Amino acid sequence: RAAGVPAGFKETAFLYAISSAGLTHAMAKACSAGRMERCTCDEAPDLENREAWQWGGCGDNLKYSNKFVKEFLGRKPNKDLRARVDFHNNLVGWKVIKAGVETTCKCHGVSGSCTVRTCWRQLSPFHEIGKQLKQKYETSLKVGSTTNEATGEGDISPPKKSIPGHSDQIPRTTDLVYIDDSPSFCLMSRYSPGTSGRKCYKDKNCDSICCGRGHNTQSRVVTRPCQCQVRWCCYVECKQCTQREEVYTCKD
Repeated sequence: RAAGVPAGFKETAFLYAISSAGLTHAMAKACSAGRMERCTCDEAPDLENREAWQWGGCGDNLKYSNKFVKEFLGRKPNKDLRARVDFHNNLVGWKVIKAGVETTCKCHGVSGSCTVRTCWRQLSPFHEIGKQLKQKYETSLKVGSTTNEATGEGDISPPKKSIPGHSDQIPRTTDLVYIDDSPSFCLMSRYSPGTSGRKCYKDKNCDSICCGRGHNTQSRVVTRPCQCQVRWCCYVECKQCTQREEVYTCKD
């Protein structure tokens, strides 16, 4: 379990999923960029009408990164609910990466006739992965534990007691799941320093970060390097520009 994550909140679910996705994405990209000794570009995929395609370019090696990440995560635990939930959310992150793989092609031939196409597989940009996982965080499901009588292993299931505001929907393999209701991260607690005094950006996120308490505005004068130019050879020459800027912080 990640250090500093003591409970199975929906925020914890997002953390595990995006960490797993980030590791998978970074590993696949590193392979295709030639930064890894044990892997290279992706190999020829199972494309339709393969005789009409010429494999080329350098595809992101999802196959290798998938194998590495699954070995890194280890086998699925069968008893501890929190461990099963963490494992489940790790796999959700990997599945979002896999679902975003696209085949990109370029045509070659007389007048762009596309008699030969060079194709490679490419992962979605990671900011798109983040958006999808954020949406899954918003729709995450609270779960409990049951025992599979046939195997004796534990299963993830809806809570035994119906909870107002929570769905009894059976979680899918692509749903983020959690076991503990989140505390208010707006206030100081054992899980959060709260948002009092936290810097925010007006008209962007002050309302949400400050939890409706409003924000203070401070004006200050700052001096920064500006109008920088590279001089031959070999240094950067900058002027010093002074300007007034406003800083926004959450009220107590």
